[in-house]
Order: sequence, then C-alpha cells, then structure tokens
Amino acid sequence: MFNRAMFWTGQLKRLGFALALSVVAGGVSAQTGLSVDAVDALLQQADQYRQGSDAAKVVSVVTLYQDGELDKRRQYHIYTRPERESLVLFQSAAEAGQKMLMLGDNYWLLMPKSRRPIRITPMQKLLGEASVGDISTLTWSQDYQGQWVADTEVVSADGTQYAAQQLVLTAKTSGASYARIELWLAQGSAFPLKANLYLRSGKLAKQAWFTQGVLDGKPRVVAMTLLDQIQSGKKTVIEYQQIVPMTLADKFYNPAYLSRNPVSEL
Repeated sequence: MFNRAMFWTGQLKRLGFALALSVVAGGVSAQTGLSVDAVDALLQQADQYRQGSDAAKVVSVVTLYQDGELDKRRQYHIYTRPERESLVLFQSAAEAGQKMLMLGDNYWLLMPKSRRPIRITPMQKLLGEASVGDISTLTWSQDYQGQWVADTEVVSADGTQYAAQQLVLTAKTSGASYARIELWLAQGSAFPLKANLYLRSGKLAKQAWFTQGVLDGKPRVVAMTLLDQIQSGKKTVIEYQQIVPMTLADKFYNPAYLSRNPVSEL
C-alpha cells in the first residue's frame, strides 16, 4: 500500500542530501550565501578600482589632520608589481631620500644617510602618521580570504545611501597590514565603499571611506579617508593623483641596490 507520508519523508531526505552536496561542491557555507569563488571575484573587481593593473606607478598625496585642523602633507610614489611586491619612494622635503621596500612578508626601510637597509616588522610597517601599509595599496584578493556576510546598506558621510554587500576578510599572510577587514562593496559594481581595519590584537584600528572618481578615463578610487579609532581626532586623507601601468627593472626590488643608489625618482 502506498504510504504518502513515508514517500515525502524520503524525498525530503534525498533533497537535503543533494543540497548538502551542492554546498560542499560550490564552496558555500549555509551562512555565507555566496561561494568562495564568487567572493574572490568581487575582491578582484574591487582591486581594479584601487590599482588597475598588476604593475603600476601610483602617485599619492597624504594629508594629515588633527581635530579638524591641517597638520601636514606628504607625497609618495609607489611602484607595485605581482607577488605582493612594492617600492615606496618618499617625495616630500621632510622625508626626502627615504624608501620602503616590501617583498612578500619581508620589509626594509632605507634611510638616505645609511648604507644598510633596516629590516622592519609588519607592525612597524603600520606605525607612523601615514602607515606605508595604507599607502602601498595592498590587494585584497591576494592578501585576504573573503567571506560574504550580508546584503545591507551603507550611508556615507554626506547622507548618500548605497545598497552594499558586506564581506569579512581574513589575512592569508603574516605580512598583511591588518589581520581582519570588514569591507562593504557597492551592489552591482563592487566599488569599495567602507572598511573597518582590525589589528592582530582584535582592536579596531581605523575606519576607511573610499571616494569614487575618474583617473585616466576609468572609474577609480581617487581618495581614501582614514579615521583613526585609537587616537581620537586623527584623520588621514590619501589622494591617488595618478595610477599608470609601469614595470620597473628587478634591480629596484633589491634592498642592497637601493641602499647603494640614491633613487628618488623613476
């Protein structure tokens, strides 16, 4: 005799098993809603607004404020290339001749009057009024593992409301500037809107807001505003004045070569 209740119970069990298999195969957790591959694609798209190519020269002007008052302004030229490698040349008179070299998880500070590169730690890279970790335009898709959190909304400082996707990023490398990042991307375009930046201690260090504009005829992040969550009243505005594809010779990514040659402009 046909038992309808037992039939549907069996069907539901089989359906549940099939769904579980599809979740595992797609790399999706029941909580995330988006697969790992889909989140990674979003991060790669978001990175394009910040850098645009694997090897590039980025001209940045950093303006520091204390309690709403202008404190100082600095300029940096950053040369990035694949495998998480970048060279930062300090351009302002107060820092002239200083260089920072980042090769994966290894970092060197080069001072103009010293012939020896100074090895520094990831934490030291974050110290200072405008940390090199913030200036050097790290790539979220390379340095972090992303996970979808929720579809939500973000309201900017001027009151504009954006439909957004909230992600949480966990550092994949010991040298990543921040251990964890909460990131909000605009729905549809994946343009970065806002980020909360956390230290390895779990403390919220900074909140970042991204400004959209056009550079070289393409939509870009033209500025990033960092609100210090540890030192109240401190604000840093990083303006990206130029982003152009450029590949430097390997010698410029060698700390010994940089210590012997006063490279200030390339």
